[in-house]
Amino acid sequence: MRNDVDITRVLGNIIEDKDADSQDNVSTATSGTSQDEGQEDDVSISNDKKEEKQQEYVPASTEDYIMNHFEDLGYNNSYWKNAEGCPIWDEPKKSTQENYDNLQAYLKEIEDYSLTLKNFDKEVPNLVKTMRKEGYTIDQKELCKAARPHPHGIKALFPSNQLSLTAAGYVEPLLTPMRHPKFCETRAVNKEGMRMDYLIHDFEQLCLNLKPSSMAILIDMGASLNFHSTKEPPIVTLLNSFEKFGFHFDHIYGFEITETNPNKVYKDLLPEKYLHSYHWINTGVSAGKEDKLNPLRSIVSQFDKDDLIIVKLDIDTSDIELPLANQLLEDDSINKLVDHFYFEHHVHMKEIAANWNIAMKGSIQDSFELMNGLRNKGVAAHFWV
Repeated sequence: MRNDVDITRVLGNIIEDKDADSQDNVSTATSGTSQDEGQEDDVSISNDKKEEKQQEYVPASTEDYIMNHFEDLGYNNSYWKNAEGCPIWDEPKKSTQENYDNLQAYLKEIEDYSLTLKNFDKEVPNLVKTMRKEGYTIDQKELCKAARPHPHGIKALFPSNQLSLTAAGYVEPLLTPMRHPKFCETRAVNKEGMRMDYLIHDFEQLCLNLKPSSMAILIDMGASLNFHSTKEPPIVTLLNSFEKFGFHFDHIYGFEITETNPNKVYKDLLPEKYLHSYHWINTGVSAGKEDKLNPLRSIVSQFDKDDLIIVKLDIDTSDIELPLANQLLEDDSINKLVDHFYFEHHVHMKEIAANWNIAMKGSIQDSFELMNGLRNKGVAAHFWV
């Protein structure tokens, strides 16, 4: 799997070593500190790719409030009728006035952010290809500015300071209802509940983390391309978002247990632009740590810390999902390789109980402790739809 990039990798490491002394290590603004938009270079972390993920996780204050008030919010309850995710968005008394005000400000900002991404029409080059082509002459810091959704960086779009900071840059805070917050207004799972634009990606920082030898890998566990009622499968929406900002995947591994004719997958369901990189694996995954059908063992472990590795897990089977998620949390040889992790954790929550049904297991607290724990290990964990 790796032989075709060994030479490029070696050259890339030489380039990085030569550039290391000249690269600026840029300090970050934490989620509790306002940022001057004029200081445009203060939006990124170091560009030393996952050097054991030194960036300490800094949660937004809204996420921090939840992490410290599980019992008060009823999130420690594993009986779905008593665990509601939306009330904190509805009225101040469900948390605090300050927390409520921050949530309302953030809600407006993610709506504006969504519009900004939709209207983003700047052509961003294939970032890794550009690095390889330019070689020693590349100014990576300047190149990565092309992946900014705002001239002063992503933080400038969120003056409420309600972004959390990970090793992969800024991301959305972990919040209930583990969906776009607009879902709380309509409770329409197949509409607002399927919106992907609450997910925040700091593409500039991801670019700074790259080397010329980096590969982009996506592992999709639960890869049915025609399962959802939306016009575009959520995973394709995610791929398009990365591509829009200069990230093109070298390999996409799709694991799906539902038997599907490959002709239908490749001819009818998969966009043509992904044919060269897509691997359809029509079998279920395994949670066995030594099983070859455990993608964390057989695929993720074959790459290294210089690669961009994205993992999505949504197979609606808690007995397999949870051991895999916990393996990612507990095994530092694996979590140090993964940049982003997307997981639909089917816990007891009233607003989505009718859809999750028998798949529900555990409490909202369980989910937040898992996802927050992953972020503390350097994995930018997100709630999937």
